[in-house]
Amino acid sequence: MDHKKSRYPFCIVWTPLPIITWICPLIGHMGIAMASGVIRDFAGPYYVSEDDMAFGKPTKYWQLSPDKAKGGRSGWDAGVTEASEIYKERMHNICCDNCHSHVACALNIMQYDGGISWNMVKLWFYMLVYGKYVSAYGFLKTWLPFLIFAGSLITILTLLHYL
Repeated sequence: MDHKKSRYPFCIVWTPLPIITWICPLIGHMGIAMASGVIRDFAGPYYVSEDDMAFGKPTKYWQLSPDKAKGGRSGWDAGVTEASEIYKERMHNICCDNCHSHVACALNIMQYDGGISWNMVKLWFYMLVYGKYVSAYGFLKTWLPFLIFAGSLITILTLLHYL
């Protein structure tokens, strides 16, 4: 892994979404990296970006094992590539068919860990449990806006209470 160059081989990566993550730091944007570490993410309608995540560099990553992909390393890359080609033909829907769905599709195609039941909720939960921050800055980029927002809201509500 190379944090400076944003290379995360065999990883699922995550970055905050402006405003949405500030309000709920558990919601963000997800991508999946090829064996080379190059990240692909479903960035918008009919568009899968490569090596340039839609909302900035990853702040979290979850390292997976290429040996658990059907076909190993080449199976991993084939799954990510095929999912990307599928999602280049799809309309982006923030709630139902989104970046998490793209990653789930890749894992299902490669039959990661023998499974074909990957979905956005399962990925959200696993990233929450197994994801690691790339650095202290990654942690702050994720949580500081929320803490400022929550602190401001609490302060305002407290002041209004005493008026």
